Amino acid sequence: MLQYHDREWGVPVHDDRKHFEFLVLEAAQAGLSWTIVLKKREGYRRAFDEFDPERVARYSDRRIEKLVLNPEIIRNRLNIEAAVGNARAFLKIREQFGSFDSYCWRFVGGQPKQNRWKIMRQIPATSVESEAFSKDLKGHGFSFVGPTVVYAHMQAVGMVNDHLVDCFRYPEIRGLDPLHGGDLQKKAKRALS
Repeated sequence: MLQYHDREWGVPVHDDRKHFEFLVLEAAQAGLSWTIVLKKREGYRRAFDEFDPERVARYSDRRIEKLVLNPEIIRNRLNIEAAVGNARAFLKIREQFGSFDSYCWRFVGGQPKQNRWKIMRQIPATSVESEAFSKDLKGHGFSFVGPTVVYAHMQAVGMVNDHLVDCFRYPEIRGLDPLHGGDLQKKAKRALS
């Protein structure tokens, strides 16, 4: 958990496969602890073809049966079936919008929302944006994407910065280039030299 918090959580993501990975993992986490999901992440990578949505979209009923028996992942049939259906919907969105990334970042105007929480209990489970995003995903055929799951996705992929203001990651994440994941201050220094 500490490594995930210190290196990944909240860093702006612009890679479609990474978006798909987080959508699969966050849907699997519903009702469970994120620690359980992180412990099974490598198993999910192997089971879901490195989170390749094109391959997952082609999974047959037979393949789903194998996944239901796979101890390396959370063996919830509805979640597994949702991951396959969501892969198909993901590809349709990508076709319509050019990328899933450009589709989802529209919900925050293309820039991370910089929250200023001082204590954990201030961090919401949903937001107006996650509710709109969730509703739109469902309209595109996604399942297991309620506003809470979608808000967790937005946090994970850096659409919102929900690190507490006194967390060392808050200013680091705030200083990242939202389009390229790079450090803005380092880029500015290089440009001046």
